[in-house]
Order: sequence, then structure tokens, then C-alpha cells
Amino acid sequence: MPDPIESLRIKLVDQVRGVFNDVEGGQQPVPPSDEALFERDSPIRMVHADIVGMMVGGIRGLLLQMLHPHALQGVLDHSNFRADMHGRLRRTARFIAVTTFGHRDDAHKAIERVNRIHAKVSGTLPDGTAYSASNPRTLAWVHVVEATSFLAAYKRHVRPDMPGHEQDEYFRQFALIARALGADPVPENRNEAEALLRELRRDLRTSPEAREIAQLVLTQRPEGAPPAVQAMLGAEAVAMLPSFARSMLGLERPGLAALPARAATWGVGKTLRWAFRQN
Repeated sequence: MPDPIESLRIKLVDQVRGVFNDVEGGQQPVPPSDEALFERDSPIRMVHADIVGMMVGGIRGLLLQMLHPHALQGVLDHSNFRADMHGRLRRTARFIAVTTFGHRDDAHKAIERVNRIHAKVSGTLPDGTAYSASNPRTLAWVHVVEATSFLAAYKRHVRPDMPGHEQDEYFRQFALIARALGADPVPENRNEAEALLRELRRDLRTSPEAREIAQLVLTQRPEGAPPAVQAMLGAEAVAMLPSFARSMLGLERPGLAALPARAATWGVGKTLRWAFRQN
């Protein structure tokens, strides 16, 4: 007789993999390699292995990215974001998985592919300013908000006592990918990351379009993901945003409502870590 607990675990793993991989199209999860860019059990692999932390951090990072007018305009002009948000989620998640866990040759190919795409993404802002997805300063903002968001979510939900030297190592490791994508400057520790966030904040702008994208991100319903779980992750991401970003995006601070979302996020994360640890 099948073990009901094991059957539940397998079903849960398959469901999560279906959210991040085009299973119907034959896409399989990225197998961890011993010849990846980063060693097993190194900080970047620990942080990027936690599904819930990455989802919450990913939503937070994307909301912050949309406050940069160049990053926002690139999405508006060159992406089918509104019609295929789930596809964008899958592509971003796969890039992170390949560059973090995949064989280094596959990681380099993925980076080269993104660089080729970025080279074709350019245009003009409404005020006439030219923008390019290859602009090092724009890429620096995209990178630093991703890195700080992923790490913040991991510390909040998985490992609040993560040693400072491991946090700094996370930034040093992630910097390898950022530089290969053309970002500059790139932080290599917590202090540099905080300093860069303060410096680049002057580039940010609020706009109706940024607020629209924020609402789309927070109301997305990826195929295979329970709506209640997605709403919970979005609420937790908003709670983790700096107050200036919530104000610029027209989002309210969750207040007491954030407590159930945080508790539920912790519970889901614990369940998924149990499921995948045995896989």
C-alpha cells in the first residue's frame, strides 16, 4: 500500500516544479552540478535553493526594479509582460537556477543569451531620454535589488542568524553573474550593497505605469500556484519593501495583516523544504 505521506510529498514537489518549468513542453528542472560556477553548500546556492524565499524576494525585487524608469520602459516596450507574466517568471527562475546550480558551460551560455537579448533592447523614455537594457548603471540597480531582496527573504524566513561573513560571500558570488551581464558598479558585501542602494535611489521615479505593473505583479496567478499562496507571498513582499518604495508604487503597508502572511509564508516554506529535502 502506498505511503500517503510520501505520495503527498511527491505530489507537492511535482506541483511546484510545474509552476517553474514548462512540463508540458518537456522542460525539466535544472540538475545541480558539481562543476557549477559555485560550490555546493556555498551561500549563493543555499539562498537560491529556498523556493519561498526566492519567490518573496523575487516579487520584492521586481517591484523595486519597476521604479527605475529605464528598466520599466524596457519592459513596456520590449516585453509581453502583461500577457505572459508566468512565462517571464519561468524564464527568470530558470536563468537563476542555471547560473547558480547548472554546469558552468550552461551558465555561461545562459548569460551570453541574456546579453544578446539586452543588446536589442533600447528606446526612448517619454521625456526623450534614450535608454538601453545594456546600460551598466541600470543593470546595477536590477542586480542590487535582486540580491538584497533574495538575501533579505532568506534571512527572514529561513536563517535569521546567517553569519555576516556568509552574507558578504553571497554578494561576492552573485557579483560574478552581475559583472558578466555588464552591471557596474557591483557590490561585493553588505555595506557596498547598502551604499549602492542609496546612490541609485536618485535615479528612481514614480509613474502610473510603475504602479500598474506593481498591481499586475501582485495579482498574478501563475498556473499551478494556489491563489491563496500567491496572495500571501505578495503581501509578504510588500511588507518587506522600504517605505519609500511602497509610497512610490501606491501600496499600503500591510500593518497587522502582515502577521498572518508572514506566519503562513513561514509555514509554506517549512513544508517545501521538507518536501524537497527528501527528494
